[in-house]
Amino acid sequence: MTHVCLVEDEEKVAAFIVKGLKDYGFNVTHVGDGQSAVGLLAVQAFDLIILDVMLPDMNGIDLCRQIRQRDADVPILMLTALGRVEDKVSGLEAGADDYLPKPFHFSELVARLNAMLRRNRRDNASQNTNADDQQGTLTFADLKLNTWTKTAERAGVEIGLTSKEYQLLEMFMHNPNRTLSRDDIAEKVWGIQFDTGTNFIDVYVNYLRKKIEKGFDSKLIHTVIGMGYILKEEKRA
Repeated sequence: MTHVCLVEDEEKVAAFIVKGLKDYGFNVTHVGDGQSAVGLLAVQAFDLIILDVMLPDMNGIDLCRQIRQRDADVPILMLTALGRVEDKVSGLEAGADDYLPKPFHFSELVARLNAMLRRNRRDNASQNTNADDQQGTLTFADLKLNTWTKTAERAGVEIGLTSKEYQLLEMFMHNPNRTLSRDDIAEKVWGIQFDTGTNFIDVYVNYLRKKIEKGFDSKLIHTVIGMGYILKEEKRA
């Protein structure tokens, strides 16, 4: 399920968008100001961001620039009552991928979001294919994953993985330094929606941790409390 971050301070507008997008099958997290958005986006990855320009504590254009410094790939749609050409240009030059003036037809909003997601997926697929074509290897710190032979090694030591552990590690290595929720992991690795009554994702992450971290100097997979997991390098104390 596509996870959207909506940054919108007008409660009625936000409620309208959240309900409408959920009806179209999107999972939406809403925040009402810029600082809340900065805090949320620092610890959680989203598939797409809808960003209002006129926020109470921060200009949405500046927030867009901050987001782009951390994430060059996430699609951003700016949504605002400012419809002048100069406003659109400012938003796009700040890093937004599209710009939709209010008021808008909801079907147009959904069509634009889907178009952005398709472009993003094509770009990612192209990047991944190029990387694989050139080397067949994903690298993070001293960990390497060969996507042709489906093998892993760390610091030159071969690591045996089951099929599901390999898929889990490949997903982490395609999303380094990004917090992945259990919903994200369940959908991308198992192709199902996460059931909060089970802990199979935690079990598999622990299996993978033991294989890629035991006996090495740094931890790579970290728990983000209340959020999920993140692949990042951290030296042991």
